[in-house]
Amino acid sequence: MPTLHDQAHVRRLRLLLSLSLVGVVFTSVVVLIGAWTRLVDAGLGCPDWPGCYGELVVPDVERASLHSPDAPLEAFKAWVEMIHRYLASTLGLLVIGLLLLGVRLRHSPGYPWKTSVALLGVIVLQGAFGAFTVTLKLWPQVVTLHLLGGLSVLVLFLWLHLGLRRFAKGFQAAAAAKRRLTPLWMAAVALLVMQLALGGWVSSNYAGIACQGFPTCNGQWWPAMDWSEGFHLTQTVGPNYLHGQLHADARTAIHHGHRIGALLLGLALLMLALRHWGEVRMRPWLGGLVIAYGVQLGLGIANVLMWLPLWLALLHTAGALSLVLLLALAVWHWREPVTEVEDSTRREKEWVHV
Repeated sequence: MPTLHDQAHVRRLRLLLSLSLVGVVFTSVVVLIGAWTRLVDAGLGCPDWPGCYGELVVPDVERASLHSPDAPLEAFKAWVEMIHRYLASTLGLLVIGLLLLGVRLRHSPGYPWKTSVALLGVIVLQGAFGAFTVTLKLWPQVVTLHLLGGLSVLVLFLWLHLGLRRFAKGFQAAAAAKRRLTPLWMAAVALLVMQLALGGWVSSNYAGIACQGFPTCNGQWWPAMDWSEGFHLTQTVGPNYLHGQLHADARTAIHHGHRIGALLLGLALLMLALRHWGEVRMRPWLGGLVIAYGVQLGLGIANVLMWLPLWLALLHTAGALSLVLLLALAVWHWREPVTEVEDSTRREKEWVHV
């Protein structure tokens, strides 16, 4: 008969599993709200941080003008920015809650304690990027890092949830002989990270429609481009990057770079799927990756042809999220030892009761 200690252990694990899964969904929402904030030009809706015109909620026009007379209040944009901050702060509290819940289990073999700690570190760093995004007036370098930080939080939440599932099934880290990533896997991961960074760079420099038309760019296969200026990563700060500061040829280079990155990523994902299609357990993840990439490519082209409508730009961000999640899941299952998969099947009945 289970003891009270065993019952408490099971309840704690159930709560950790549920909250970590909530974290995956919630982080996706926060990233999308962040994209919406930028797309409606609300990134500087509040001129200060962490408050808005010195308040915890958006103040009225009179109080806002007393605080920042040079930054007139636009209530809609201020509320959009503050809603993003409230949600991001709630996400931080969720990370702290998961860490506290796992303290008693941190010495248990196989418990993903390091992932929990890493998640806390990244969420703190992400908060700092959020502050710098405002104080450095949407400096593209910081905006791009802020996007990558949000996606890192997403992957860590997913990694924590998968680690907790493994722990709940009784697998121990010491017994888990995970497969190492091959150069092809590492290339796919690196190209996805590069493409996400390029996407953030396109967005933060307002280069989404610098190339008009597809597959050509402004009617040319290789238009005039200023690569050195477009990717000048040590450019000076300020005074304000709302709507961007780069000239047309520099933005065209950024946009073109994103297209080339998409091509390279597509080739890598296709090669990965062909190379490992023989492993039946990998097919759902590899097939999902190829399909998600195709959809994402179509969304990118549609954004160019339709001049970047808000809803389509948000769908493009959602497509990026799906690629991140699917590649993370594919990597996890690739590294999963085959014996553990077989054990997992045998223990499925036990898992249902955890």
